Formats: sequence, C-alpha cells, structure tokens
Amino acid sequence: MVMTTAPLKTIPLLENGDRLTRHEFERRYTAMPPQTKGNPKAELIEGIVYMASPLRIRSHGQPHSQIVTWLGFYQANIPSLIVGVEPTVHLDMDNAPQPDAVLFIPGRGATIVEDDYIAGAPELVVEISASTVSIDLHDKKEAYRRNGVQEYIVWRTLEREIDWFSLQNGAYIRLEPDENRVIKSQVFPGLWLAVEAMLSGAMSDVLAVLQAGLNSADRID
Repeated sequence: MVMTTAPLKTIPLLENGDRLTRHEFERRYTAMPPQTKGNPKAELIEGIVYMASPLRIRSHGQPHSQIVTWLGFYQANIPSLIVGVEPTVHLDMDNAPQPDAVLFIPGRGATIVEDDYIAGAPELVVEISASTVSIDLHDKKEAYRRNGVQEYIVWRTLEREIDWFSLQNGAYIRLEPDENRVIKSQVFPGLWLAVEAMLSGAMSDVLAVLQAGLNSADRID
C-alpha cells in the first residue's frame, strides 16, 4: 500500500494590489524571503496592498532626511517623545501603513506593543510624496483621519509644496503659514516649520526657527 501525503500549502506571495486583512497581510509579509523584506516597502492602506517603487534621492531620500533631522532636533529637546522612521503602524484591521516619519507621545494615541510595532494613532505622521501623491492625499489621508492622527504632513516634493493638516472636529483642516512663512503645530508646543527654508534645503534656518519655537513654548512632560 502506497502512502500519500497531501502537499503542503504554500503561503501566497504578497502582491501589489492584493485586498487583504491586516493579519493576512502580515502573514504573507512575514513569509517573504529575508532578502526581499523591505525591498520594496509594503503597506496595507484601506485593505489594499501597496508596494513602493525604488526611491530617488532628490524627490524622496534628501527631503526625507531633512524632515527626520527637524523632528529629531525637536525630540532631542523633549526626550519623552518618540520619533520613528518608516515604522509599521497598526492603525486598524484594514490599515498597516509605514509612514516616512512619526512623532508621538507614548501611551496616548499610540503605544509600542510586545512585538515592537506601533499600535494606534501617532499624534503626527509625515509622508514624503512624489509618485504617491494620489494615495497620500486620499486613501491614506482618510485612514489617518478616521483613526485620529492629530496632524498629518504631506511634502509634495515634485510640486515643492508642504501640506500640514490638523484634525479639527473630525475633519482635516490645512494649516497655513503665518506672515513669516512658518507653520506651527497645534499639538506639539514649539514645533515650528520654516516652510521656504525646508523646501530650499536651508537646514540651518529650519533649525534656527525650530529653536525659537522651543524657546517660546511650554514644555511637554
């Protein structure tokens, strides 16, 4: 008598455009060969898998580093905060984005859970947006709004525009620069952004304006 065994079921590959639950998305992502994880970056937005194209330096890598420098300088003055670069965020059952940067007060809207992911909504999320503008300003923006992300920054690098949205009464309102072309956070005291300086890469000016904001602000405990 010949014994036969049923073939082992393989876990399907993660594909761009798949419609999945967050648990199935993470199951497939975890099963990917080690050399492919994170390349390309994979996110689940409103139940749809998005896998990023290769990233260019001027339209993404450089502005990404500028935003991280700005947020890192702020966090260095307020150590109770956490800055994250491209962390996976468990927003809800249909959304596991990997934003370019986050800033949050641990234990409020977002927490770090046992598996070292972020669960919940960081107070501030930043996306560097070149080829992803349509996602960042629509489906991703809606997911962040619905889950209570208090402030959302989209740097549209090809258009040389920075959109800073503030969640007010359940809707995102675009914050406008003041007469000095500075946008001031409604959530983090002293988090000031010199828009033109950031767009032109004048980081010494960006950090000088941020330091002025820190000097003027009440501190976060």
